[in-house]
Amino acid sequence: MTPERESMSLASKNKRDQLFARAKSLKEVRNFFDQRQVLEVDTPLLSTYAPIDTHIDLFEVDFSENERGYLHSSPEYGMKKLLAEGSGDIYQLGHVFRKDEVGRLHRPEFTMIEWYRTEATFDSFLKENLELLSLFLGSQSYEILTYSEAFARYGSSKNLESRDSNIIWGCNVEPKLGKDRITVITDYPKEQAALAQIKSIDGVEVAERFEFYFNGIELGNGYHELIDPGEQKNRLIRSNEERIALGKDPLPLDPEFIEALEKGLPDCYGIALGFDRLLMLKLGLNQLF
Repeated sequence: MTPERESMSLASKNKRDQLFARAKSLKEVRNFFDQRQVLEVDTPLLSTYAPIDTHIDLFEVDFSENERGYLHSSPEYGMKKLLAEGSGDIYQLGHVFRKDEVGRLHRPEFTMIEWYRTEATFDSFLKENLELLSLFLGSQSYEILTYSEAFARYGSSKNLESRDSNIIWGCNVEPKLGKDRITVITDYPKEQAALAQIKSIDGVEVAERFEFYFNGIELGNGYHELIDPGEQKNRLIRSNEERIALGKDPLPLDPEFIEALEKGLPDCYGIALGFDRLLMLKLGLNQLF
């Protein structure tokens, strides 16, 4: 066998090994939820309405000559509609789409684990997610830092108050999180609440939002989910205003999502985890495959 053919054969074997590892991990994730009686659901990838986020852009799809829709960037809206109908604890393991996201840790199409646990506490939900992460990372110790504590440790209080705090977070703070252990960031500024509830700590309002990091890589973004339909609608309107200020097109508000909240979303915690990033770490790769 020539060196060229040998190299091609080795590459093919490595690819097959990765495919088998992916299939095995998908099965392990499903087994994890099945053992905990969390129901798998499969919400539509295409919707007439769009998940609205200031910084996430969507792929538009022509349904017909006169109707346009979107590939979802998250199954969140569809899953919350099911929660409002009484589905109970649910998860979805599937593809999501985000425009212009290309890089070592980003793809315009990737696989997400999104799940919701009703009648949970932060501590119980944290424990279950650490068990889920162990499928990919093995047994790991962890630390919990508030957003402001992370800035104090890896940046400064001055950085936290800076207009460029998001840039500083991404460039200076994030890469230092999760070294040799999982870091859980909690208590985000209320301006970064997105779909999370707000609580007060010593008179300061913070978002009940939390993220997991390992080796400087963000793995998941979770919330104590917002259940107030009026506040949710106002936040989505503000996100569209921010999109317009950035020169982006506003996105259509999903009335069925707001109606689901008005019907009554149960008190719950939810999280979206990047399956591909977790698998990358499990296989010891330095980029998504």
